[in-house]
Amino acid sequence: MHYRERLSAPAWYWLVGVLFGATTIIAVGFWYGPWVAFGGGLVVTALLTVALAWFGRTVVAVDASGVRVGPSLLEWPWVGPVEVLDATATRARLGVDADARAFTAQRPWLAESVVVTVDDAADPHPYWLISSRRPAQLAAAIETARAQARP
Repeated sequence: MHYRERLSAPAWYWLVGVLFGATTIIAVGFWYGPWVAFGGGLVVTALLTVALAWFGRTVVAVDASGVRVGPSLLEWPWVGPVEVLDATATRARLGVDADARAFTAQRPWLAESVVVTVDDAADPHPYWLISSRRPAQLAAAIETARAQARP
């Protein structure tokens, strides 16, 4: 394993989720009473917890077989040039400079990303856009592992 990163949500997202559940308890409590409010607040908090955990389960990994993002794998023969994008370039690549065919693993709490060009004419994705907390380290790991994988 050359690199591994889990794209989990930051602590302040969890805090906002708990506060949203608490405000649900207060708002519903004034209207329907404390027991309904407490149950509604628990349901809202549980749904937010499940959603944040589901979005944060994606793992980005660079290993002997290729670049992995969740269940997807880009094998080494098809990995092309790698580019690190700052926050502004990432926003542009997700907006006006986007290619609708691109494979994206973007998380709103991660501003920077890495673009991995796909060198396979049969692949419908021209590139992979991968959000990362450490994009320079991810790009370096991809470049190092790609050099080791090529004969």
